[in-house]
Amino acid sequence: MLLTARQVIATASRKLTLRAIIQTALFVCVISSSGVFASEPPASVCFEGKSGMPLINNGQPLPIVISESADPAVKRGATAFAEDLYKIGGSATRIIEAGDTLKHPAVLMGVLGNHPLIDDLVSQGKVDISTIKGEWEAFQVAVVEKPWPDVEHVLVIVGADRRGAIYGAFDLSEQMGVSPWYWFADVPTVQHKNVFVTAGSVTDQPKVRYRGIFINDEDPALKGWAEKKFGGVNSGMYERVFDLILRLKGNYIWPAMWGKSFHLDDPKNTALADNMGIVMGTSHHEPMARAHAEWRRKTRNPCIGVGEWDYETNSENIKTFWRAGIERMMSKGNGSSYESLVTVGMRGDGDEPMSEGTAIDLLEKIVSDQRDIIADVTDAPADATPQVWALYKEVLDYYEKGMTVPDDVTLLFADDNWGLVRRLPTKELDREGGFGVYYHFDYVGVPRNYKWNNTIQIGKVWQQMDLSYQRGARDLWVVNVGDLKPIEYPIDFFLTMAWDPEAMDTQALAQYATGFAEQTFGRELALEIAGLIQRYGTYAATRKPELLNQNTFAIGSIGLPSLKGGPFYQHVKKWRQLQRDMIRVKAKIGEEHYAAFFQLVEWPISAMSNLYEMYFAAAWNKVLAEEGDARANHFQQIVTRNFQRDAELTDQYHQINDGKWDGMINQIHMSYVTWRHPEQQIMPPVSKVDGVKNDIAVSFVEMPQPVHIQIINAGEFSNAHNNNGLTWTRVEHLGQSSAAVVALPQGKAATRVSDNVALTYKIEQPFYGSANVTLELSPTLDTIGQGGMRLAVTIDDEPVQILNFDLHATGAGQHTAEEKAWAKAVVNNKHTIDVRFVGISPGEHVLKIFRIDDNVVLEKMIIESIQTETPAS
Repeated sequence: MLLTARQVIATASRKLTLRAIIQTALFVCVISSSGVFASEPPASVCFEGKSGMPLINNGQPLPIVISESADPAVKRGATAFAEDLYKIGGSATRIIEAGDTLKHPAVLMGVLGNHPLIDDLVSQGKVDISTIKGEWEAFQVAVVEKPWPDVEHVLVIVGADRRGAIYGAFDLSEQMGVSPWYWFADVPTVQHKNVFVTAGSVTDQPKVRYRGIFINDEDPALKGWAEKKFGGVNSGMYERVFDLILRLKGNYIWPAMWGKSFHLDDPKNTALADNMGIVMGTSHHEPMARAHAEWRRKTRNPCIGVGEWDYETNSENIKTFWRAGIERMMSKGNGSSYESLVTVGMRGDGDEPMSEGTAIDLLEKIVSDQRDIIADVTDAPADATPQVWALYKEVLDYYEKGMTVPDDVTLLFADDNWGLVRRLPTKELDREGGFGVYYHFDYVGVPRNYKWNNTIQIGKVWQQMDLSYQRGARDLWVVNVGDLKPIEYPIDFFLTMAWDPEAMDTQALAQYATGFAEQTFGRELALEIAGLIQRYGTYAATRKPELLNQNTFAIGSIGLPSLKGGPFYQHVKKWRQLQRDMIRVKAKIGEEHYAAFFQLVEWPISAMSNLYEMYFAAAWNKVLAEEGDARANHFQQIVTRNFQRDAELTDQYHQINDGKWDGMINQIHMSYVTWRHPEQQIMPPVSKVDGVKNDIAVSFVEMPQPVHIQIINAGEFSNAHNNNGLTWTRVEHLGQSSAAVVALPQGKAATRVSDNVALTYKIEQPFYGSANVTLELSPTLDTIGQGGMRLAVTIDDEPVQILNFDLHATGAGQHTAEEKAWAKAVVNNKHTIDVRFVGISPGEHVLKIFRIDDNVVLEKMIIESIQTETPAS
């Protein structure tokens, strides 16, 4: 069995051993002394041995039996599962409707209470559904021996509801080797003539109720690609997107909305979503199941006088507009609705704040009027329709100032658009609608757009979403994924974690890249490719590419015969080594895996490495040209070459797999001046020194680290003092060092210095003087609203210094010190705090750092020793 990252997490949640799952790629079916099939884990796929129940025998899959009255989503799921079996075995199978009896082995797929054969097995006591009955999206997979006298065995895939049945089938598909990314990343499927399912049964269900993605900022890339591939952002594209979401065990979407209307742009979209089992939503500023583009289109039609998007002056027209959205939701027939999670509330026109000083009582009236519309159109109490209110940007202020929200409405907290959660629940902790988080992998706004390449470090996602889950955000997780590509890996991680955050511990996090690589490329290269993915994630998260330029890092100094490389050189060296390692692994990739390797590994690394090389060369060209140094010309040529290389890499992406992805990587990413993207790619300015040789060799020497400066990674502690139920834990691939350190579990109350939840580090003072300690932290925000976050520091027996930091996220200009500190922190992907200790004698000392507040993530310490005169004795 190919073990995927998702299966590792699912298996952990079923209380099986993570380490055993990671280390085992094939399960061999065996037979017990009683004649019953026995293997671990139960009801799982294996390919060797002939004692498990055959699902595919000599290439021929079992038929799939569904109920005649099955929900369309279950029927579509069965069809997709049959196609997966065909990919694996090479022969088609039949989908048949259940009768009163069965005469042969088969797969029974359906929903409790809606499949006569499954229900008969339940009534006989041969399938125990007690753990899934009535549970949201729960499923059970079970091998049943002698279900009826003339039938040797059946495989039961039963859901507590329609999506539960689909998840059970896709769980088996993934175990057989069908990647959720088989279409969106061209991951090949390895065929097996024989596939078995081990004895027993297994159940699973999600821990987070709604789990989904937001396609956003999709022009020009995804839009241009979809127009070429499908004729538009239409049902052809969404059918592929919905299939991906379901295979990742998601259930929810905010559809693309830049000038688009999901329901109007293609009349097939509405029914398609419901028929596949997808819960439809609309983004944080599009209430009542209507795209804002629908309002914009009305305002641009001179024949329709709808007025302004202003509830104080135009409420009747706006209510009419909203009513039409709920009526459309209810147009499925027979008084039923298309499954939806309705956004309520209101923001300004086009993702803007409402008028300054908007009164809380006006917003409360808006929500009350919206709920009246919902109740009237659905002919049921408003709380019978799931609703969400997004506390995004300025809307959070209304809630914190006391706006009352009906108890059944889910409150959706948000990050700062840069992956730092702003607030989490501190009141109404038992509200019926619960809480959720809206997160970002893509953004258009200050301090800079980021839309081009994957810059998401899953360690950061884990830390923030684990915190959110521990603090009660368990009803909705939705992530802005931009164009969806090329951020496949973090999307995979986000939705996997959303299914079971409790199983995604730090060990599972550390193994995630290996599972993903094994699923995608096979076991032989999994560790090597996982290493590339992990290093890429760390390097790319250092700074968004849109924030890079020739002035980003200090370059060093001019020297002869070699240039002296500074921090910029260190970054480029890491990217060069990563590029070399990628090329070495690439040589081992078979043709069938190359398209996936290019999309998921080669292109992200090559594109980012090329960008660093270009800006590094531009920086050296500038300083050398100013000195009339002929070596400037060497770097001029590199800039020109790498600028062209960027375009070539884009073209290569667009040509891969016979042009399948033509247009997908068209986001502008160079030479930003403001937060908005330029109109076109612009090469950095370069200069040429005339009248000199152009073939002068250029070399670098590294600038040595000064002896009076020590750099210690947070994970290199001497001792960890674990008290008050908290344990200091290394979190690999979080931040810019080898590992960050967090006190777990997250979500716990503040501790005192006297509680001694602390880390100690050995430091060396080379001479008498002061020690300036710089703490590098992964940026985080005060999710409680208490006025900042604290930690404490001391050296030896010096007085403990309590440090406070308070970063204030903003969607506009940065005016206060806290807003400027936030902008600096997200640009650099780190926040630093300085503290000074004086009168430190030469020799070894102990630096001690105390936890006080939750959500403080330590990455690195830099200790600068400054010599002062030794006081007279």
